Amino acid sequence: MKTLAIETSHRAGSVALLDSGQVVAEKVLPAEVPTTRSLHPAIRELFCDSGWNARDIQLVVTTVGPGSFTGLRIAVATAKTYAYLTQVQLLGLDTLEVIAHQVPEGYHEVHVAVDAQRGEVVAGSFRRNAAGRFQLQERAHLVRFDQWVRSLPEGAFLTGPALARYPVPEDHAVAILPPELWYPRASTAGKLAWLYWQEGRRDDLWTLLPRYARLSYAEEKLAS
Repeated sequence: MKTLAIETSHRAGSVALLDSGQVVAEKVLPAEVPTTRSLHPAIRELFCDSGWNARDIQLVVTTVGPGSFTGLRIAVATAKTYAYLTQVQLLGLDTLEVIAHQVPEGYHEVHVAVDAQRGEVVAGSFRRNAAGRFQLQERAHLVRFDQWVRSLPEGAFLTGPALARYPVPEDHAVAILPPELWYPRASTAGKLAWLYWQEGRRDDLWTLLPRYARLSYAEEKLAS
């Protein structure tokens, strides 16, 4: 199962090619270049470097949120267009879940947060099941960062892009995982999608949409 995975929920996105869950190639997008300009050239470079072409792909994977409004729209639109034009299968994955699955073996519970702006984050807690996969323990929710941290048990393991923006309250003892684990990677999304695909999961091209944490500022102004 040859897979194209796209991850642009954060400024420094990535794209990857996988074959039956094994990474063939991955490219990190330059953070200083808008995703609208960097994504498609990066995909072309991956095909060139790997010797694959667009018709080789059998599955397209993308994260659908939470994350950057613009980044999610670009990734989902690109994945859906690719799947439509090449008539291949499509899977959309939760950004928090992808981040959780970057945590190495030995960790049984992890708490993930992505920045939602205005001092708030979208946060979720994951616990590893008997099969070794992280499962969401409660619905991800929008919350102030400091409030979220203080709601966690002491010694809790934290990860996610929000840690790069908000300081952890010093009066609450939690453990912060290494920064290289904070950001979702396309290769991780591709590996996780391969597991879901084997279990029979398929997403519908016409109904798959980005999942935002809140309305954009412009949408809030329009609604007010």
